Order: sequence, then structure tokens, then C-alpha cells
Amino acid sequence: MATTTENFNRQLEPHRPELLAHCYRMLGSVHDAEDLVQETYLRAWRARDRYDHARGSLRTWLYRIATNACLNALESRSRRPLPSGTVTESDPLQPFVHGGEVTWLQPIPDALLHLEDPAGSAVDRSSLRLAFVAALQHLSARQRAVLILREVLAFSAAETADVLDTSVASVNSSLQRARARLKEAGVLEDHVTEPSQTEQRACVERYMKAFEHADIEGLKQLLAHDVLMEMPPMLNWFVGRAHYTQFMGWLFAKAGTSWRLDPIAANGQPGFAAYRRGDSGAYELHTLQVFTVTAAGISRTTVFQDAEVFAAFGLDTVSAS
Repeated sequence: MATTTENFNRQLEPHRPELLAHCYRMLGSVHDAEDLVQETYLRAWRARDRYDHARGSLRTWLYRIATNACLNALESRSRRPLPSGTVTESDPLQPFVHGGEVTWLQPIPDALLHLEDPAGSAVDRSSLRLAFVAALQHLSARQRAVLILREVLAFSAAETADVLDTSVASVNSSLQRARARLKEAGVLEDHVTEPSQTEQRACVERYMKAFEHADIEGLKQLLAHDVLMEMPPMLNWFVGRAHYTQFMGWLFAKAGTSWRLDPIAANGQPGFAAYRRGDSGAYELHTLQVFTVTAAGISRTTVFQDAEVFAAFGLDTVSAS
């Protein structure tokens, strides 16, 4: 017969993917989000005897613990927008400028959130898009929490006030300010109709084929007119097909034209891990790239070259194939 503790743990476990998604939206870091989910479960287990079923659902109670753990973690952290959140666009042929810290925003593997099985996932894909999560980092921690609870998780104003131990009036005020800030950042206009997951993956597969052949013209045909590329934690970023393909030409000239690409899925978006042939002849891990695909083509490419990101996706440093 299962013990009370085992039954409690069994009730908690189904909530793990959506709590991980929640902490990730708040923090923008996979590793920090995983740590805070563990902290949430530990706090819940320690307080299990004080859980009041009459006050609300187990899910709401867990979100209260997780949200406050995130707010505590964010107290000493500065805001970390992606490079495109800076003012000046870069020249694609200028040297890289390092931001001086770890990647502002890490992608999260779909597998951690069970997004590979959309029918069985409790996590909304659109709320995990890199552009949206990056925009959240422009908000204060409390505004971020309010907007996620109200607009992503569909908590009522009263439920949100209970989670944050504040008033409904304060919640409504914070939500209004958060919406205004995101509108300034252009993210509220980013809800465009996207192709199906199959069509997005097919577009990126064509991009991969062109990339492997160093086919600049082939890449250009798959890009939206106003495509944006950024490479956190580098401050460099640029917009438009001309700048994008100019950079790709520089990349192939510098890093060579012999590549091996493995598909990945992150933030509900298609992508790939890129391996370049090194001096030893082996294919060495170079970057992980995540794409936003619209009806007009690839509209955003976010390129990561970060050991923590590689580790989160379980990538080998040398391609085995």
C-alpha cells in the first residue's frame, strides 16, 4: 500500500513540465528553472501538512510556491534582453562584441516540456517562443509574474493576487504596465499566423541543406525580407536578407564549407546543432541555432555558442556520425 508521502509525490509529478515552463519564462535559463522546480517540490513536500485543499487547487498552490521562488531568485539579477533589445544594429562584417556575461536567454529543449507530444502537453508553445521570453526579461520581476499568470496561464485577477499576496487593484495595475512595455518592445505585434509544425520543420530542413552546401542564394530564398539574426551573448545583431547573407558568406569563408547538421527542437521551434569539420577531420560542435518561421519565411535566427546550452540539449562536442 502506498504511503501518504508517496501519494503526495504522485500528485505533484504531473505538474513538473508546466512548472518548469513557468520558471523558464520567469528566468530565461534552463538550468535555473530546473533548480527552482526542484526547490518548489522540496518546499511543497516540507509544507504538505499545511496544504489547505479548501483554499485552492494543488496546481494553484504549486504555482504560488514556484512564482515566489522565482521572484526571490530575481531580486539580485539584472534584466537580460537579447542583443536585438539593444539600440544599435551591427555591421555583419565587424568583429564580435561579447556582452561580458553568460547568455541572456537560453533555449529550452522541447523534450523537457513534453512538447514533442503536443496532444499530451499542458504547455502553450506560443508562450515559449524565444522572442516572447526575451521580451519578458524587459519587465520587472513582479510585472513578469503578473503577465504570465494572467495572460499565459489564464489565472483570474483574484487568483493572481492570492499567488502574489497582493491586491486585485495592484495586479490590474501591474498587468496594464506590463502590456504597455511589451507593446513598446513590439512583442504584442509578433502574434502572426505561423505555418504548421510540419511546414516549419520542412522550411528549416531546406535551410539545412543549403547551409551544408554553403549555398548563399539558397539560404536567401528561405529568409523573410526583414529577417533578424542574433548571437547571444555577443552584442552583434543585424536585420534583412542582405546583412544576413553577407554574414553567412563571411562565416563560410572563415569556418569552411564542410558542415554536419543535426535537427533539434527548442521552445516549440525548429532548429539544429551545427558541427564544422576541424583540422583533425572530425566534425566539432560549433553552434546551436533556433528559428522562427512565418508564412514569409524564416523571420528570426538565434544562434547559441554556449557550453551550458549545449549541455542542456545533451550535445556531443564531436559528431559521432
